[in-house]
Amino acid sequence: MKKTYVIDVDCANCANKMEEATKNTQGVKDAVVNFMTLKMKVEFEEGADPAEVMPRVLENCKKVESDCSIEF
Repeated sequence: MKKTYVIDVDCANCANKMEEATKNTQGVKDAVVNFMTLKMKVEFEEGADPAEVMPRVLENCKKVESDCSIEF
């Protein structure tokens, strides 16, 4: 399952780091963060519940940029 989220990120470098942090989150198969459009596309692993995975994604992204936000 793939979903797109609105993300608030301050710079392209942080967006790249947040993309890697998202990819390393349990339940995420793949992710792409587009700094220009402020969108995050997340592909979830088979059977993963996005409502359960996304809070962990946000937690990992806040380790990169503490004031980031993801609308989910």
